[in-house]
Amino acid sequence: MDLKTRLQEDLKEALRARDERRKAVIRMTLAAIQLAEADHGGELDEAGVISVLQKEIRRRQETVEELRGTDRTDRLADEEAELSILESYLPRMLTREEIAAEARAVIAEVGATGPRDMGTVMKALMPRMKGRADGRIVNEVVRELLSGLSS
Repeated sequence: MDLKTRLQEDLKEALRARDERRKAVIRMTLAAIQLAEADHGGELDEAGVISVLQKEIRRRQETVEELRGTDRTDRLADEEAELSILESYLPRMLTREEIAAEARAVIAEVGATGPRDMGTVMKALMPRMKGRADGRIVNEVVRELLSGLSS
């Protein structure tokens, strides 16, 4: 079952269970997906839906960070609960070791020999990592692996 269908099914379940928070979070996420589809001019693929979900998660994370410095503990708890609901829909993120294994394979494929080949490696690797790994971590791993090649 694709992510969008899963969200729609979970919305029905939340309606039946009268789970107001879950219902609101899923509705907002589905609305964001519909808006992205309208901007895109057609239905989003799975990676596009994951991208929208990640944007919603980032928005919540930023709000949580801002609220941590205030005395609005009730609002903070609400945002953290929403964040938790959204994160449950993300696919399992790759570990640093799994990213390194994939990066090694790409380095071998493109014949990278050192840090100057960073762009080539990242260009080939990032489509494989889309939605499964944080780009900053991928960048760090590739940089470390390429630095080890040149020494």
